[in-house]
Amino acid sequence: MDKYEEFKININKLINIDLNYYKEKQMKRRIQSLLTRNNFKDFDDYFQGLKRDKALLEQFINYLTINVSEFYRNPNQWDVLEKDIIPSLLSKKKELNLWSSACSTGEEPYSLAMLMTKFLPLYKIKILATDIDEEAMNKAKVGLYNSKALENLPKDFVNRFFTKLENSYKISEDIKKCVEFKKIDLLKDRFPSNVDLILCRNVMIYFTEEAKELLYSKFYNSLSDDGILFVGSTEQIIMPEKYRFKPVRTFFYKKLI
Repeated sequence: MDKYEEFKININKLINIDLNYYKEKQMKRRIQSLLTRNNFKDFDDYFQGLKRDKALLEQFINYLTINVSEFYRNPNQWDVLEKDIIPSLLSKKKELNLWSSACSTGEEPYSLAMLMTKFLPLYKIKILATDIDEEAMNKAKVGLYNSKALENLPKDFVNRFFTKLENSYKISEDIKKCVEFKKIDLLKDRFPSNVDLILCRNVMIYFTEEAKELLYSKFYNSLSDDGILFVGSTEQIIMPEKYRFKPVRTFFYKKLI
């Protein structure tokens, strides 16, 4: 067995993350650069370091989960959400079950909470935000962001829901209260049920076809009958009918009943 294969088995035992679900070439290259940067000689040596050093292990998990995020990422898609998807969902029920499934440092679920204030009072907005990376979610709970993260956010949201500090912006407690953060491994854990809108954006590109099939099936079962799956701008589902979805707009899919 080569050293990388052994490393994958050991990592799964240590932190319960199965690297087989990630595209191998891409992931192996990322980990190789990380171990070289930390002056380890090979995968065995690096794994021993990860077992010994909690900070090193946290760095590894952060690097693995690729936290790139911003408010209102791909603004045109948020316009579709505002003008089409959410009004359609609210025409069928008064409150929505909303899930940001790979929430990273919080920009996505907080964007959704702010958008929902155009439709509902704050106390009626409840969003589940999940990620595999607890450190990223801890940053989300603090709610401090730099100006670059807010570039695409409508100015009225910035004015209403942020306090400008010396070098950053702090999100309001009112918006934070709308979001509940929880650790979920999309590949291994049980999903919430009867969800009206699932956001899973800029995650699938890192997974193998086998992992994608598993996730589409789990998302299908997680959605309510009229529920919508919202994917990232590089993640259109090829042949969505194969997974029992139909496109309602580009990047938005409804389950086929």
